[in-house]
Amino acid sequence: MIACPCPDRRTPRSGTLAVRLALPAGFRPADVLALHGRDPLQTAECTGADSLCKGLVWRGRPAVLSVLFRTDHAVAKLTVDGAAEADESAALVAMVRRMLGLDQAVAAFERCHRHHPALGALIAAQSGLRVPQAATPFEALSWAVIGQQISVRAAVAVRARLIRAAGIRHSSGLYCYPDERRLAALDTDALRAAGLSRSKAETLRTLAQAVEAGALPLDHWLATATPADDIRTNLLALRGIGPWTVDYALLRGFGHLDGSLHGDLAVRRALQRLLGMKQPPGPDATGRWLAAFSPWRALVAAHLWAFAASTNGVGDEDEKGPAARR
Repeated sequence: MIACPCPDRRTPRSGTLAVRLALPAGFRPADVLALHGRDPLQTAECTGADSLCKGLVWRGRPAVLSVLFRTDHAVAKLTVDGAAEADESAALVAMVRRMLGLDQAVAAFERCHRHHPALGALIAAQSGLRVPQAATPFEALSWAVIGQQISVRAAVAVRARLIRAAGIRHSSGLYCYPDERRLAALDTDALRAAGLSRSKAETLRTLAQAVEAGALPLDHWLATATPADDIRTNLLALRGIGPWTVDYALLRGFGHLDGSLHGDLAVRRALQRLLGMKQPPGPDATGRWLAAFSPWRALVAAHLWAFAASTNGVGDEDEKGPAARR
């Protein structure tokens, strides 16, 4: 474990951008910190009671994003190895807003379903719940591939080894989650050594190469608000990427709140408890139940994850992947 870089720490060769973002009433920083604080080794992220530091690749350069949460606002700073240009501030604001879920239609969802006989109590108890995002769509998609058919605890360990294998390190000492160029440069043996199965290693390499070559323009799709169905069609064409992986990546990478995630076992188990069922409902039955909440099905899944975590400590942070593995 390394010491978390101080948000104000700079090195002689670093540049810093800083922005302030207003937070809505009832914003829940703990949800953001929980997502980014899963790695006990703090390989590329470290969290405090009200702060986050995350290593990432910013326009080809190692960088550390720090976010400090206050009651009604957050201060985000990006410390880049190399010069930071003033015109990058708008891009930083857009990334942080997305990561915090600030543009998600949470209020509309809660108004629409707060009186639902089963879900209403969860909405009241978890008011303001948003779905925190990965820094980039590529991070979300590659993480979804890593997490296929294994628990999140196992996936977090593989992810940490993969980040170290990629070897991108900020001058502060924090490793950076690799971009598609660096992952595409890793051979299958290096990915296998990080703990990926051969099929996952090949899927991850194919994915990274396709993104680097422009065949999968994830960032362009994000910037142009490409319809989720179009993204889904393109991603499903890749061998090794199935519906659960796509829905999870759409949720964490694009903020698409209508992915069904009906195959997720943690969702099904939480629904079992919520409805007082003897057994978890099957994927099809779960899908039919979630259908009533479109266009917020994935937000409902997030409420079920939070419910599971609050009742027995098991949620999205502990169980993950398509129903086929369970």
